[in-house]
Amino acid sequence: MAGQIMDFNGIVMMQKNYRERDLLVKFFTMEAGKRMFFIRGAKKRGFKMTADLLPFTYGTYVGDLRDPGLSYINAVKETAHFQNISEDIEKNAYATYIMSLLDRAIPDNELLGSWYNRLYHGLLAIDQGLDAGIVANIFEVQLLELFGVAPNLRNCVICGRTDLPFDYSESYGGLLCQNHWHMDPNRLKLDQRTIFYLRQFSAVDLTKLSSIKVHPETKHHLRLALDMIYSDTVGVYPRSKRFIDQMNKWSDKLPHPTDDKN
Repeated sequence: MAGQIMDFNGIVMMQKNYRERDLLVKFFTMEAGKRMFFIRGAKKRGFKMTADLLPFTYGTYVGDLRDPGLSYINAVKETAHFQNISEDIEKNAYATYIMSLLDRAIPDNELLGSWYNRLYHGLLAIDQGLDAGIVANIFEVQLLELFGVAPNLRNCVICGRTDLPFDYSESYGGLLCQNHWHMDPNRLKLDQRTIFYLRQFSAVDLTKLSSIKVHPETKHHLRLALDMIYSDTVGVYPRSKRFIDQMNKWSDKLPHPTDDKN
């Protein structure tokens, strides 16, 4: 695809200063995977494409896509922006985290397949007010396969049963039914609601996601479980996740409406 000028659909992931007046802008593209674009003169006053290159902008562009090396934007056809994500610190943090995971899971220039549409609809769901943390959990579960983990969340990895309580075993790479819990003394000892949602998240179609309702306690358990799985078996901890963890600590310290007021 060296030097191929083409229309492409893209989502702006990030931009980085380059030299005095230029930018590097990273896109998720539907047609050519993740690409880094060199934007000459992007920091000059009056640059026409400034709004079209902001993070969380998406649309149709015309570019000179080169492999290997930097690509170039020739023109913008039509763009829109996930405005609520840009304006809300929590939405922004989770959306950035999702894109960071995708960035690490998929090599540059490799076709994204269904992941472009999954990313677009996931960001759209967050922008429209669905629980950003749960959307991120769904991505975390579904991205495990790309990270080479691919746990079995369908049935017991030992006997295949689906009719008994489950727990998650990192050693066995998936679910153990109650009859086989003794085989892994280090299983995660998750409650059944958390297991239920992990299984649901592995199969949910992100392009059709319309509502999410998860009890706050279960959300907390999901976060702990996925943090442990990622820490122990994936080893990926983007800077955006550090910010989310810090943000959650701040939130835990704030008084809640149900707290006693003395």
